[in-house]
Amino acid sequence: MNLKVVVALVLLAVAGAVGVSSFRKSVTPYISFREAKRSTGLVQVNGQIADKNYVIKPAEQFLQFKLRDQHGEVLPVTYHGVIPGNFDQASMVVAIGRYETDHFEAEQLLVKCPSKYQAEAERKSPAS
Repeated sequence: MNLKVVVALVLLAVAGAVGVSSFRKSVTPYISFREAKRSTGLVQVNGQIADKNYVIKPAEQFLQFKLRDQHGEVLPVTYHGVIPGNFDQASMVVAIGRYETDHFEAEQLLVKCPSKYQAEAERKSPAS
């Protein structure tokens, strides 16, 4: 085989391996609250806001709340950053971060709110 072809194939294989490795490091998996407590890396957890007794300090960019998963388990979450404007209307919250000693320290929050179109459809549907 020609030396240039061999070198090109080796470089292509190395570039592919680096690309796959970088992609795997950038993917943040969804895991359960229990798994998040044991994990050491960046993970995603999701759930509903457990109650409306959350601490929100917009001037300090601080938010503290509790998430409840589909199994009823509750996870305290702390977030420092820009607080989503529609947080109080959230039907589901995704927190990306790490579990610390006694709480989940979120680096990012994704807020999922009920669709306004869903609410309109419910209002328009005839009562049974």
